[in-house]
Amino acid sequence: MDITRDTLPDDPEKLKAMIAELLSARTAFEAQVATLNAANSDMQSSQTVLKAQLATLQASNADMQSSQTALEAQIAVLHAANIDRQARIDRLQLLLKTIQRATYGRSSEKLDESQYAFAFEEVQTALGEIEVQLDRLEPKNKKKPGGRRPLPAHLERVEEIIEPEETICACGACARVKIGEDVSERLDVIAPKFRVIVTRRPRYACSACRENIVQAPAPAHLIEGGMPTERLLASIAVSKYADGLPLYRQEAIYARENVDIGRNLMANWMGHVGFHLEPLAERLFDLIREGERIFADETTLPVLSPGRGRTKQGYLWTYLRDDRSYGGAGPPIVIYRFEDSRSGGCVMRHLAGWSGLLQCDGYTAYRRLAEPSRPGGPATLSCCWAHLRREFYKLHIDGSSQTASWSVARMADLWALEAQIKGQPPQERLHARRELATPIVDELFTRWEDELTRISGKSKLAEAIRYGLSRKSEFKRFLDDGRIDIDNNSVERAIRPQTITRKNALFAGSEAGGQTWATIASLLATARLNDVNPTYWLTTTLERIAQGWPNKQIDELLPWNFKDS
Repeated sequence: MDITRDTLPDDPEKLKAMIAELLSARTAFEAQVATLNAANSDMQSSQTVLKAQLATLQASNADMQSSQTALEAQIAVLHAANIDRQARIDRLQLLLKTIQRATYGRSSEKLDESQYAFAFEEVQTALGEIEVQLDRLEPKNKKKPGGRRPLPAHLERVEEIIEPEETICACGACARVKIGEDVSERLDVIAPKFRVIVTRRPRYACSACRENIVQAPAPAHLIEGGMPTERLLASIAVSKYADGLPLYRQEAIYARENVDIGRNLMANWMGHVGFHLEPLAERLFDLIREGERIFADETTLPVLSPGRGRTKQGYLWTYLRDDRSYGGAGPPIVIYRFEDSRSGGCVMRHLAGWSGLLQCDGYTAYRRLAEPSRPGGPATLSCCWAHLRREFYKLHIDGSSQTASWSVARMADLWALEAQIKGQPPQERLHARRELATPIVDELFTRWEDELTRISGKSKLAEAIRYGLSRKSEFKRFLDDGRIDIDNNSVERAIRPQTITRKNALFAGSEAGGQTWATIASLLATARLNDVNPTYWLTTTLERIAQGWPNKQIDELLPWNFKDS
């Protein structure tokens, strides 16, 4: 209110009341001021809190942005890994589909055993790499599934015990006692371990007369006065002729162990081994020619031509006797013969005087064995359906011929039947073939004959059809004899290890080297066919030969007899 002299009352009581009212108004005003000041202080405090919260939010936002960047980077890594993994999985699935189609499909070429092995090796290798990638991206404490096969019991066990750092209980009142253990096994390998066999032969004489000196005779060795034991010779031979490891690679492996054995020296040793094994190889060939059925095939083996600085073409002719497909009890045998030619004269010489069932491909050299004027009588030829199918399969893959695709599909039914009757007696096989296979074969030849009249004689399909029609009787022979197999795959499997060795070794050093190759490989391959460890067999055989094994007991040295020795 406005107070002037004129507004002041004259009455003291009224003046006191006015003063009291002013004091009350002043008190109220001061209270309002205090309230405003408190409110202002609260606002300043809230502003400070808000600023702190804003700073916290800004820091959190920065952390979130940083985390987002890291997550985006991790997502990018996972995305790239997923794309790479998916590409691998797609490739593996395509490979598996190819294998499944080859196994079960009606219009596909079946794969042989080695192709299956290579395919599944590729699958397992890629799966292993994917597994490692997944392990790195997944939690480390994830346990892997068990069920691993136990390691062979005959292997040496080297135990290692890992004790905990502390065995005293935390309570301090007692010591820990063993209540059990976890045991795991891992497979280990030691590099080729060389040792030196030191042979001492003491001499003794009479202490009185100093005469009558006695000493044990020196043991006989395959290479007298030479460095290698029979076990070393066997190891080198098996590595080269069974495992495809040429001598120059073995030389490098031995050098890593500071053992200097030159390839030329090893080659000389193999010449000794081949010479001593030749009678065994000849015995194998005699047993093959005693059989009523032989598989035959040939493959190239380049040979170094002396003085020309290049190779010339040689050949490994392969002969196999294996009667297990029709329940025969004789052991499987394979023999290789090295020749510098692929002419029919080679097979005529190899099988001179033999007349029986010859399973082979359509190569004309084998047809000479079936000539009526052949000394000893003609052999009976049966051609390999796998070779015939291969010609149609090439056209089927190209998609260039419906007849080729149909032919491959119908032939697949023949192999499905063969799988069912494998190992059964000849009469049962013959009955099943006449009932189920004969209609298929007749259908194939009828369509091929009709198709040949409607297509160009220069086409690939015409060539494939003529290959079959020109050997019609040989291809149909398995329908009339239960001992005959539909294909020649067994001898091709016997050849395959030699083609791998040939690829790694590039060529044989000489014709004599080719003959040694054929001799040693024949015996090692026969051991493999009879499930005999080739290193053990060859070591024991070389030791027996060195000690003068009698020729009249040569059959006891053959691989299939080693299992009982």
